Amino acid sequence: MTRYDEAKAKYAAMGVDVDGALEKLSGKPISIHCWQGDDVTGFDNEQGGAGDGLAVTGNYIGKARSFDELKADFLKAASLIPGKKRINLHACYAIFTDENGGWVDRDKQEYKHFAPWVEFAKENGFGIDFNPTVFSHPMMKDGLSLSSPDEKVRKFWINHCIASRRIANEIGAQLGDKVLNNVWIPDGYKDIPSDRLTPRLRLKDSLDKIFAESCPNVIDCVESKVFAVGVESYTVGSNEFYMSYAATHKGVYNLLDNGHYHPTEVVSDKIPALLPFFDKIPLHVTRPVRWDSDHVVLFDDELKEICKEIVRNDALDKVLIGLDFFDASINRIAAWVIGTRNAQKGLLFALLQPNERLKKCQEDGDFTQRLMLMEEAKTLPFGDIWEHYCETQGVPADESWYAVVKEYEAEVLSKR
Repeated sequence: MTRYDEAKAKYAAMGVDVDGALEKLSGKPISIHCWQGDDVTGFDNEQGGAGDGLAVTGNYIGKARSFDELKADFLKAASLIPGKKRINLHACYAIFTDENGGWVDRDKQEYKHFAPWVEFAKENGFGIDFNPTVFSHPMMKDGLSLSSPDEKVRKFWINHCIASRRIANEIGAQLGDKVLNNVWIPDGYKDIPSDRLTPRLRLKDSLDKIFAESCPNVIDCVESKVFAVGVESYTVGSNEFYMSYAATHKGVYNLLDNGHYHPTEVVSDKIPALLPFFDKIPLHVTRPVRWDSDHVVLFDDELKEICKEIVRNDALDKVLIGLDFFDASINRIAAWVIGTRNAQKGLLFALLQPNERLKKCQEDGDFTQRLMLMEEAKTLPFGDIWEHYCETQGVPADESWYAVVKEYEAEVLSKR
């Protein structure tokens, strides 16, 4: 009997169907953000780099500098990650060639500027998600975009977001798969504002214009934030604003990023609070350290709780899981691998809980047995099931994946 067989038997004794858990895990895609590979630089702006509330720190060797390098790095990471994968794109990753007319500004972007990404996705069996890039651009005036008092500024960003929805819609048509299109803006004020309402009224009007056109292949969402660098005192797109907007605009969802709330708030509790009202919950998994610093995802307690709420509420098809972190202080490919494998470990850990027994204990008022089961499940041989899953998926089951990354670093990244 193998270690996997022994582990499977122990889980079965607690009422857990391991085969069913692995089948569910293998069918759940994780949307992996392309911007970890080049520090949120993109291809559409000579200035490049993050800004307007975003900050990437570190100077590790091997940053991707082109579409071909970013594709190669993404594929290397994907080869070491089990399960289904999606590529999460920002609009700043448009591909400009002489054949498609060359460079255009963000408000003039079209599907043809992302067709190479679609071909890449088709070749490798990836889905795609999309985001308008409302930062790191000269048309960010005083840190404002869709809420700006300058009508010219607002119109530029409205047109960019409309163009992004159209691009996402065509990507969905080409892939036969709906595309999550996520609107995040950094708008806010560094110091205490004298008018908190008017910017939000302008943002609401901008969003109404953006979402007016029907895009059947798009899942629309807006992403709130508590604050960012340079807008510490007031964020226009707060959780209360976007939650209210999503609740009153059918087909628009409020994306939950677990780094975008006050430190005492947890997204794991927000998921079951939204499930009675929304048929979809877009999610960004990250790791905040003191603020939304977007560190690499760990297999930590909150990740486990987020995944438990997804699984125990039968919401694997409702919660759309994406990742969002960027760290330039470590090997960028290793960051992708560590973070994505941990997200999948979180899901597997949740799928291997005795969830039905736990629910029955609560319904029966047997809180003693509920606590006992929760604690006993923590020491079941989870690692043996994870290793078996990786082996069946054709990826390294242990730390040997790191040697592959270091070899790639020596042969490819160090020569950039």
